[in-house]
Amino acid sequence: MSLKQIVLRLARNEDFPDGDDQQGYVLVAPLSADGMIDLEGWRAQRELCEVRRFHPDPDEAADGLLTHNGSHWRFHYDEDHEGPDEGGYRLGDHPFRPGEYVTIASHGEKPLVYVITEVTPFHPH
Repeated sequence: MSLKQIVLRLARNEDFPDGDDQQGYVLVAPLSADGMIDLEGWRAQRELCEVRRFHPDPDEAADGLLTHNGSHWRFHYDEDHEGPDEGGYRLGDHPFRPGEYVTIASHGEKPLVYVITEVTPFHPH
């Protein structure tokens, strides 16, 4: 199963009425034909399934891994100051296609909505 690079950008939210293209995530994950994260594909290539949080404030940027526990997909960062893993709201139930929306809670803060802006083939370096 081929990996995809998925770009999520902050969508319109209560505190961000216009959204913010400078805040978001870049995920690397295997997707099924219907755009869902493929668990078996992830198991086979988990070391390549990365997460990068981008933000204008460098202290908010982070690199980590896409992890799976039970029925939940999470973003795991190695830095101690990052705190607990970030979770998305039912990420396993959402198709990852441009124009779709997902909800992610960063550091246990108020969950924010992100729009999927790009899904492209991933080519490891």
